[in-house]
Amino acid sequence: MDGTGITQDKPRPDGGWSHEIEDVPGALVVPPTESAFRQAAGVLRADGSHCETGAFWRNHRPLTLTPDAPAGEVETLEGRWLWAGVLWVHFGHFLVESTGRLWGLDASQQEFDGILYIPKRPARGEEIAGWQRAFWGLAGIDLPVHVATAPTRVETLVVPGQGFGLGEIISGTPAFRSFMTRFAEDIAPDGPERLYISRSKLGLSKGGLIGEERLEHELAAQGYEIFHPQDHDLPTQIARYKAAKQILAAEGSALHLFGFVGRSDQKVAMVLRRQSGATDMIAEHLRSFCGIETVQIETLQRILKKKGGYKKRHDLGVIHMEQLRQALVANGFIEDTAPWKTLRWGDVRRVIGDKYEPRKR
Repeated sequence: MDGTGITQDKPRPDGGWSHEIEDVPGALVVPPTESAFRQAAGVLRADGSHCETGAFWRNHRPLTLTPDAPAGEVETLEGRWLWAGVLWVHFGHFLVESTGRLWGLDASQQEFDGILYIPKRPARGEEIAGWQRAFWGLAGIDLPVHVATAPTRVETLVVPGQGFGLGEIISGTPAFRSFMTRFAEDIAPDGPERLYISRSKLGLSKGGLIGEERLEHELAAQGYEIFHPQDHDLPTQIARYKAAKQILAAEGSALHLFGFVGRSDQKVAMVLRRQSGATDMIAEHLRSFCGIETVQIETLQRILKKKGGYKKRHDLGVIHMEQLRQALVANGFIEDTAPWKTLRWGDVRRVIGDKYEPRKR
């Protein structure tokens, strides 16, 4: 035990509690009361003991810690509900960290009255986005979804282990991978054979590639559709991902959605924008679920960080255009062309002003 009240090891794709499922009669669900990286929240059994199978892990540690039982009266929820864990509003974190218990819908032999989450950010309350409802629908889920914002006693709570997430569990348990084979199965491929998944419309405040617009111009000349996934609904995104034979993408959350619908005959390359373990997580997701060996292309002149900042996920990568062109040619993603024009520091400075500085590699 490390002071969190959690005694179990991290979830693993090949065995352990991530494969288990527990029926908890009279469960007490305790949501977080403050927004923090690690939060006291989760599931208590009727006798007050902590149901560790319901804990939410990232990498090597739990992010939900053993909560105290609240005093006084609590809300009640009748019926039989599936514990789905923490509900993220962030697209990528939702895909990876709010879906990993849905396999319990197949594992249980009885009907459910709904799916139960707690919010990651208490200030968001019971908010559920339209695209999240669309995701559940594409997974064949036609059940009420409830977000508990206050301590709630549940008549029967079915608690599956965490079958997917960030860390070793990104490979997914067999039960979770099997559940996701139904995802978007009715969406037909629709789109070109070459697709570039862009981040250029997202702005640079949350990290990105400097020179991406120039890259898009070059790729469009090679027959790539420049695709901005946030401009389209989930069925359109999935139709594009199913249709493409060659997919280039600025490293990011969109590839996790692709990971649920991709095929082994598709070629995928990530244009890296930072130095991050998240890149390897995406690659392992595609390898485990799709049988795709993702090409990782890191051709950056430099990596910039916000002055006074510490969040590496907000770093900016400055593309070395000619090295990137050569890498794409070598890996069969584009035809050989004349050299691509180099990004000059003056061009970069006009984008970043005085808010960034080089990060040591």
